[in-house]
Amino acid sequence: MFKLEKKENIDKSSIFMVPLYAIGCSLLFVFFLFILLGKNPVLALFIIFIEPLLSVFGISELIVKSTPLIIIALGLSFGFRAGVWNIGAEGQYTIGALSGGATILAFYPISGLWLLPLSFLVSILAGALWGMIPAILKAKFNTNEILVSLMLTYVAILLLSAMVYGPLKDPDGFNFPESRLFHNSGILPVILHGTRAHIGFLIALFLVVIMHFLLTKHILGFFIKVSGESSKALLFSGQSSNKIIYLSFLICGGLAGMAGVIEVTGPIGQLVPGIPIGYGFTAIIVAFLGRLNPIGIFLAGLLLALTYIGGEAAQMKLGLPNAITGVFQGVLLFFLLAADAFTKYKISLINIKWKS
Repeated sequence: MFKLEKKENIDKSSIFMVPLYAIGCSLLFVFFLFILLGKNPVLALFIIFIEPLLSVFGISELIVKSTPLIIIALGLSFGFRAGVWNIGAEGQYTIGALSGGATILAFYPISGLWLLPLSFLVSILAGALWGMIPAILKAKFNTNEILVSLMLTYVAILLLSAMVYGPLKDPDGFNFPESRLFHNSGILPVILHGTRAHIGFLIALFLVVIMHFLLTKHILGFFIKVSGESSKALLFSGQSSNKIIYLSFLICGGLAGMAGVIEVTGPIGQLVPGIPIGYGFTAIIVAFLGRLNPIGIFLAGLLLALTYIGGEAAQMKLGLPNAITGVFQGVLLFFLLAADAFTKYKISLINIKWKS
C-alpha cells in the first residue's frame, strides 16, 4: 500500500522546472500518438510548433490567438493565488464580448474616437459584474464558487445566442445569426500591416507589467499571497476574506470582459454565436503553466496559442482530427498537475500488519 506525504523541504527551483517537465512529457505523448495515427511524428510536431514561427502571417496569428489567453489568465492568476477558484472566465469573456459589441452597435452608424474606449469600459464593467454573482453567493451563503461560476458560463453563452438571433441580428444579413459588421471606429487598429495582429497585444503586454508590479511590489500582492496560504493569517493582518473574494472576481471578470471585447473588435469584427471558443477554459491551463506569474503567463499564452495555429495547420496538411489541439492541451494539464504533485509530495510505503 502506498500514500502521498507532503515533503518537508521543497526545492524552489524544482517548482519552476515543473512546466518544462510537463511540456516534455506532453510532447513525448503526442509523438507516440502520431505514430499510432499513422502520421510522421517529426513532421507533425514541426508543423504544429515550428512552422508558424517561420512566417510573418504565423507570427501575426500567434499575436491574435495569444492576446485573449494572456489577459484572461492574468485575471485568473490573481484569484488562484488568493485561493479563489473562478472557473467561469469563459462566461465573463462572453458577457464582455456581448456588452462591448452591443455598445458599438447601439451607436451604429455614428463614428468617433470615443467609441472604442466606451465599449472597453462597458465590457470591463459587464465582465466584473458577471463575476460578482458567484462572489456574492460565496461570501454571503458560502456557495461553491467553482460550480456557480461554471454554470453561469452556459447562461452567458445562451444569452449571447438569444441576442444575436434576436435584437442584435443584422437586418440586412439574410436572416443569418450574426450582427452588423462593426464600422471602422469599432475596430482595433492593426500593428502589422496586412495581417490581423492588432493593438490588443500591446494592451496585454501592458497588463503583464501592471500585474507583475501588483503581485510582487504592492501590498495588495502580499495580502493575496497571505489569503492563498491561510485565511486565518489574513484575518490577523486586518483584511477580510470576503474582501479578497470580491476583489478577485472583480479583477478576473473585468479582464475577461476586456478580452471578450478585444476579440470581437479585433479578428471577428461583429457579434456571432460562435465567439466562445474555449479561451476562458484554456486560460486556466495558461495560468498554471505560467506558475501564476505574469511573465510566465505571457510565455505560456504564446505556447498555447501556438497549439491552436499549428493544430489547424496539421489538420489541413496531415489530415489530423480537429481534436488534436484539445488532446495536447488536456494532456499538458494532466502532466502539469502530476509533476506539481510529485514536486510537493512523495510516495511512502504503508506497513500493514495482518491479524492472524
